[in-house]
Amino acid sequence: MQCDWLHSGPQLWLRCVHRQVRLRTGKQEEHRGWLLTVDPVSHSVVLLNFREDGASVRVVMGHAVKHVEVLQEPDQEMAERLRSFFLPPNTLSLDPEELLRRRLTVCRWLQKNRLPVEEDGDELRVAGVLTIKAPYGPEDCCSSNQIILERIQRLVQLQPDPHLETHPGQTGITSSN
Repeated sequence: MQCDWLHSGPQLWLRCVHRQVRLRTGKQEEHRGWLLTVDPVSHSVVLLNFREDGASVRVVMGHAVKHVEVLQEPDQEMAERLRSFFLPPNTLSLDPEELLRRRLTVCRWLQKNRLPVEEDGDELRVAGVLTIKAPYGPEDCCSSNQIILERIQRLVQLQPDPHLETHPGQTGITSSN
């Protein structure tokens, strides 16, 4: 399949995602790799190449791409590698029971610190303005309010290990006075 990339649309892009492709640019250069994603605004392409010592990621600007040719469909193993490439390593190894335990532990910790928390599927919603996704660490918090984001991230980071014994009267709440 060859095409004029800049004038193509999402239907073609979706047919190319997670496929090994050859890109030809305006300078008659050629780039090969597994097409990971396409930016819908700039049409830029993210190519991924696996090597023995890791992987390389290359972004080819959309305006430079003249033709795209699909070279290979992914097998099941490659499709999984492509889907999980940018996921944090600890997310891949956690089973559903461990994720449930973490979610409940974080939920109880935030409630103990007097924050309103609701479970929304696999996510935690804090005060309606912050979301915590699996695996429920500080880096998994998302909010448009930077101040709240930083405070909740710090609180999640300070959460005591549930496997360690806590002493009576210890609340985990600290004062900056």
